[in-house]
Amino acid sequence: MCVCVCVCVCVCVCVCEINDHGSLVFFRIQEFKVALSEQEIDLKALRELCFSGRLSVSRVTCVCILLNYLPLDQALWETFLTKQRDLYAQFLREMIIQPGIAKANLGVSREDVTLEDHPLNPNPDSRWNTYFKDNEVLLQIDKDVRRLYPDMAFFQRPTDFPSQLILDPQNEYETLRRRVEQTTLKAQTVNRNRSGVTNVSSPGKALNLYPSNEYEVLPNGCEAHWEVVERILFIYAKLNPGIAYVQGMNEIVGPIYYTFATDPNNQWKEHAEADTFFCFTNLMSENRDNFIKSLDDSQCGITFKMESVFSKLKEKDTELYMKLQEQNIKPQYFTFRWLTLLLSQEFLLPDVIRIWDSLFSDQERFEFLIPVCCAMLTLIRDQLLAGDFTTNMRLLQVTHTLTHSHTHTHTHTLTHTHSLTHTHSLSHTHTHTHTHSLTHTHTHSLSLSLSLSQFNSIQFKLLYWHECK
Repeated sequence: MCVCVCVCVCVCVCVCEINDHGSLVFFRIQEFKVALSEQEIDLKALRELCFSGRLSVSRVTCVCILLNYLPLDQALWETFLTKQRDLYAQFLREMIIQPGIAKANLGVSREDVTLEDHPLNPNPDSRWNTYFKDNEVLLQIDKDVRRLYPDMAFFQRPTDFPSQLILDPQNEYETLRRRVEQTTLKAQTVNRNRSGVTNVSSPGKALNLYPSNEYEVLPNGCEAHWEVVERILFIYAKLNPGIAYVQGMNEIVGPIYYTFATDPNNQWKEHAEADTFFCFTNLMSENRDNFIKSLDDSQCGITFKMESVFSKLKEKDTELYMKLQEQNIKPQYFTFRWLTLLLSQEFLLPDVIRIWDSLFSDQERFEFLIPVCCAMLTLIRDQLLAGDFTTNMRLLQVTHTLTHSHTHTHTHTLTHTHSLTHTHSLSHTHTHTHTHSLTHTHTHSLSLSLSLSQFNSIQFKLLYWHECK
């Protein structure tokens, strides 16, 4: 009889918890609906809602607002989106289709080839010179986007909304896919990272980028999601020649595109490419200094931000800070990628998106990243305090799954406060020579392969720090 009573009580408690959770989710959804139903969006209120997460129903709209893509006045949205999507279509025509047509037509007229332009023309304004330089960038982008999140099939799958402009049979031009397949760099093949030109390979035969059968070839009229991401990055590189493309940008645009391309609303899915491009551009306008090596030692550069992580750690956990100092473990050894890639390689993609909800919601979004990284370190403080230099370096740089017992997941959600500043850090096998390479191994290479429950623990710790001020 007692057993039956206990079972009934447990069942009732579980049902109540489920009902409470369901009510909370419903309440949160209603809050977002109310916030997004206002003619003029209250940005402060929306940031507070988004900071706590749970915005899957309206995430794309919120991201567009938080990244300053959509105006706050809803009456302007339809006209604005149409204008921006038309502008992106124009970018495609000018930077992919028209050069592709010109390339296809070069050589049709012998007079044009011999008198105006030819592949050996030394003129820096030569169309051929531009074409070859673009191909160097394109090859690097292509290699990076093909291996984007290889642990999930999404980016290899065909999109439901391939670009009709790109696939229009009336446009007889050399596509990006075709350019990559046919490109042979006769002299040397190069990869470009933040340090400039690196990884110079020997001259050789035609460039065989990928082993046979490594990637499924989609039929004509289809294109994979990674091809869409490739176009976005290529257009960005063309429009921003000062920075062009640097390894790691693919890791930032990937989660944004995934958010748009998987939204339940077909309008967002259909225009995922254009909208992702503008959101990514806005985000990079705030984050691009991390990709420019000449700015490393400035106050806006990555070195200052990496050191800020240790400054915050010294303030919050002196014992752990002193331990890392004694072992001569510098923030450059593991925080470079954390900061530059906005933690996109330290968590699984769904958790990255959740973390970015909070990151994008903070008015000083990249300042907020610094205490987050500091909290990540304190979550493994026991292991770090017990480990020697080799063990700790492996802990911070090598694949590992964090199994910390902080599980304050449901009751402690960090409320959004703009006073939580200073939060930048991510991991990278940063060498003493400052040659930063962001080659993607995608094994969640930090020993902090954190789960969302651990991120909630981080939130709890940040809230605790704030209340102890």
